Amino acid sequence: MISRETGKLLTEIEHIKQSLADLISTPIGSRLMRRDYGTQLANLIDQPTSEALYLKCYSTIYLAVLRWEPRIEISKIFISGQEQGKQVLDIEGVLIQSGQNLNMSIPISIGALT
Repeated sequence: MISRETGKLLTEIEHIKQSLADLISTPIGSRLMRRDYGTQLANLIDQPTSEALYLKCYSTIYLAVLRWEPRIEISKIFISGQEQGKQVLDIEGVLIQSGQNLNMSIPISIGALT
């Protein structure tokens, strides 16, 4: 498990966070050999921010993680605020193998900031 940015070894939790960031930011249909890998977040960009938009985001993220990241079980997803012009997605869950609690924050870009 190596960082795609630094080439250094990652812990399992750091690797899961890296994998989730990749999964969440990849538009469905953009990978040639895995057309159904990713989320629909790219289709939600620039829509007015609303509760319905957040629900769509949570749904596409949850379904993608359920299918493509078998190492975790999500118990809660929510958008907590903004950091450096991006909204922050917080994911809470459990590592399947060890039962360890998991809390992650991943910056994402969705919705028009109106």
